[in-house]
Amino acid sequence: MQRIRMSLPYYRASGWEPVVLTLMDEHQDGVREPELMATVPSDVRVIRIPAIPVRAARWWGLGNTGLRMLPYLLWHGSKLLRAEKFDLVFFSNTQFITFPLGRLWRRWFDVPYVIDIQDPWRTDYYERIDSRQPPGGWKYQFARLQAWLLEGWTYHQVSAVMSVSPSYLDDLRARYPAFARVPAEVIRFGGSREDLVQAEAQKLAQPLFDKAQGEIHFLYTGASGPVMPHSLTVLFDGLRLYREKNPDRAARFRFHFIGTSYVASGQGVPSVLPIAEHAGVADLVTEIPHRIGHLEALRLQQAADVLMLPGSSDLAYSPSKIYPYFLTGRPILGVVFRQSVMEDLMDELNCATLIRFTMAEPKDPAYAALAKFFDQALAGFPQGTLPVRAEALFAQRYHAPELTQRQCALFDRAVATF
Repeated sequence: MQRIRMSLPYYRASGWEPVVLTLMDEHQDGVREPELMATVPSDVRVIRIPAIPVRAARWWGLGNTGLRMLPYLLWHGSKLLRAEKFDLVFFSNTQFITFPLGRLWRRWFDVPYVIDIQDPWRTDYYERIDSRQPPGGWKYQFARLQAWLLEGWTYHQVSAVMSVSPSYLDDLRARYPAFARVPAEVIRFGGSREDLVQAEAQKLAQPLFDKAQGEIHFLYTGASGPVMPHSLTVLFDGLRLYREKNPDRAARFRFHFIGTSYVASGQGVPSVLPIAEHAGVADLVTEIPHRIGHLEALRLQQAADVLMLPGSSDLAYSPSKIYPYFLTGRPILGVVFRQSVMEDLMDELNCATLIRFTMAEPKDPAYAALAKFFDQALAGFPQGTLPVRAEALFAQRYHAPELTQRQCALFDRAVATF
């Protein structure tokens, strides 16, 4: 949703008229943030469709949004394509089950389709050594079977693909040799300065950070899945070692992890606190599992002293939150795996102090680098201690207007080669 939302004000400048087909509010199963509609041009045509109601679907064990809306999306999308002339269908979501509709619509209505790969559809992550058990039980196995059956069939006739990570494209080329002929681009999510303006305008409540006692507040906003425990363990073990040597100094630290699951307010099971408890630093850590809105997250990021980016053991992971983090101008602490996409991206933007590690090597250098960063934070980050951000590079490559132009250039290629 975020890529499309940030791009809607800029598609027309590149010659594309957007029409959005999306789910009705009452059938959404997640955090709703009507304030974000202020960032969408009022004259953009948005068509909202129903889905199987959440309560009824869950009775049958079908909580997945894509499955709930699939028959309605097929019907309403077909009706729209039959009634009007469209040049392109663009899928930009993580509901993979909706992607095969592109091939059906291409066959029925002679229209090309483009897919935005925000996460891998097929992945062997949970079969790798040192990976945790996959979540979801039989649902994970069903999703895996679905991907195995449908991914190749869907990509066989795709007209173009964009991806947030080069590794996702490499995986597709390795699985499907014909994919090498498909126009493909790495186009990351980027950030929107207008979102920061809108967040300020909302005047959201900000009760988390009480700095009356001189605390230093570290913040992470977003999901914390089974791919992050390694970096969190490095962070919390380093914090424990720092506190053993400097108990009074460490007492000023507060670590906040907000919105670590995808559930609604009042729900969710902590995933970060158990790791902090194992490391012996849970008294310095606060976790709020339920999802928060995008604008609320931006306001919290602006108020924090330090923003945290724990890396994923999936080396292909490309964190979209790095772009709003960058725009806030706050100090950033990244705990990253060496040779990961995340490490490369943060090096390119030169926007964070990076704590680099691998599973096979001793963590002492990482702990030492963390201790140095903690000292700098307590000193208020004296001049020269933080990296000089690549502001010009960000404006050129990762700001919403420029990224929308790149999307449209890919759309043009898809239509031209159809």
